[in-house]
Amino acid sequence: MTSVSQCFASLRDRQQCALIPFITAGDPDLQTTAKALQLLDSKGADLIELGVPYSDPLADGPVIQAAATRALQRGTRLEAVLETVKAVTPTLHSPIILFTYYNPILKQGVDNFLKNAADAGVRGLVVPDLPLEESEDILKKADDRGIEVVLLVAPTSPKARIEAIARQSRGFIYLVSVTGVTGMRSQVQSRVEDILAEMRQITDKPIGVGFGISSPEMARQVKDWGADAAIVGSAFVKRLAEGTPEEGLASIGEFCQSLKEAIG
Repeated sequence: MTSVSQCFASLRDRQQCALIPFITAGDPDLQTTAKALQLLDSKGADLIELGVPYSDPLADGPVIQAAATRALQRGTRLEAVLETVKAVTPTLHSPIILFTYYNPILKQGVDNFLKNAADAGVRGLVVPDLPLEESEDILKKADDRGIEVVLLVAPTSPKARIEAIARQSRGFIYLVSVTGVTGMRSQVQSRVEDILAEMRQITDKPIGVGFGISSPEMARQVKDWGADAAIVGSAFVKRLAEGTPEEGLASIGEFCQSLKEAIG
């Protein structure tokens, strides 16, 4: 499996925008999660973000919160998520980016967590409640394990903070398109275009836009504004949870393909 940086470099060479679907591990179960990762990989995903269910997901909206609650109620834990990733990554082309809050990492211990994640084949890491000021230790240790820690930029971040985040973020920079939590919106806020333009003057690192993208038209919009990746979460999580697991898988496969066609 290629690294996050290598994937973006290859896409840039082909002048393509990346598609990054997000799903919650363990919803409806880890067997379906494994199938979903393989399906998304085959239907156009360039990278895949896998959320570790957590009891207090401050950055997540109601759809992903509900999925995390269901997964936790069924006994899904970080160790089992990593076991699932380890079993499936040899079959994937898309790098796996693990999305987890800091508490599960702290519970395992940073060194132990990063070793286990690297052994499982994780290539990227997003920790939404990790402030820049406290990220140096995990960034260095993750680098040593071949895991790229992706930092988030809020739409309200001042220029000096964007510059600092851009210097430290690995793989790409995650631009949060809205003030608030994840969730499906009817349109992408127009100020995202201005923020992308400002960030282009600061950094040449890839920029992915997430939080709120829920349709092929919205994914195409952020691509046209200059984003290097469209990150789509709640719309995938909602589809996977509807009906039987087989129906959910069929739905996310079709949706993934339509998104990739829109930005391809």
